Parts: sequence; structure tokens; C-alpha cells
Amino acid sequence: MLLLRTDKARLELSPGVRTLSLRERSLLLLADGRPMKDLQAMYNGIGAQIVEQLMRQGYLASPSTAPAPSTAPAATNEAPAPSNALRSLAGARMYLFDICERMFARRNADLARNFHEALRGARDRDSMLDVSEALLDEITLLAGPERAAAVRERMEQLLPA
Repeated sequence: MLLLRTDKARLELSPGVRTLSLRERSLLLLADGRPMKDLQAMYNGIGAQIVEQLMRQGYLASPSTAPAPSTAPAATNEAPAPSNALRSLAGARMYLFDICERMFARRNADLARNFHEALRGARDRDSMLDVSEALLDEITLLAGPERAAAVRERMEQLLPA
């Protein structure tokens, strides 16, 4: 079953709102359109408890139970652009921290530490892009170009324009 973020989740992920823990927020960032089993496997199995809690609190829902978004896009042939309110360097950084942790922490702790330090130091869009390119190069080597392309696409959705 796929999970979708609700309006309550989108509000939580907007700038200046911080009511959930870092793990809960990072799971919310990754949740939209992802299979429930993938999210439940996160954080060495603790993801199952977090998913259940977020669903119970109304942050996540299955497509069959999710209410329609409160603002419908205009009827055009183009897909709606991601909301600028949800785009932030902090959100992109959090996503990249999570990817780094999942892909490198167990395989190469030194590489993971180096990327963590570089991400902490990336304070503007250009420096974030520099770090992400190096990270994507390593992902390409480890997991292949398809995985790197998926990470790049998601990161671009999170970065401010």
C-alpha cells in the first residue's frame, strides 16, 4: 500500500513549523507515494512504529482514505509545480542526510562522516549542489545510475528555486 502526505503533514513540513521529531519529519519527507513497507523498514525497524503513529495522528494516509488536497490545481495539461513553501535547504539537507545514512553509514563510515560534515557546512544553494553532486557520484558507483537519478529528482523537488 502506498502512503500519501495529508494537508496536516504538508503544514508540518512548511518552514517554521516543528512539532514532530527529526525522524518523524524525515519519514514524512520521504513518504509521499512510497510503499508502506519501505517506510516501515526505516531506522532499523522503528519506522513501523513511526508510520503507525503518523497515520493515527493524521499525517499519512493511504490513497483510498486520503482526503483530496485542499487546493486543487487549475485544469491544465501541466503538472502542478511543488509548493515553494515546502522547498527549503533544510529539507533538502535532511533528505540527503537520510540518504547518506542509509547508503553509506554501514558500508563506509568514514565516507558517511565526510558527507555529513560537508552537508552541515553547506549553507547556500550552490554549496548544497556541490555536496549533492559528490554524493550522487558515490551513489552511482554503489547503487547505479537509476538510483542516483531518483535521488537527484527528489532532491531537486526539495531545493528552493
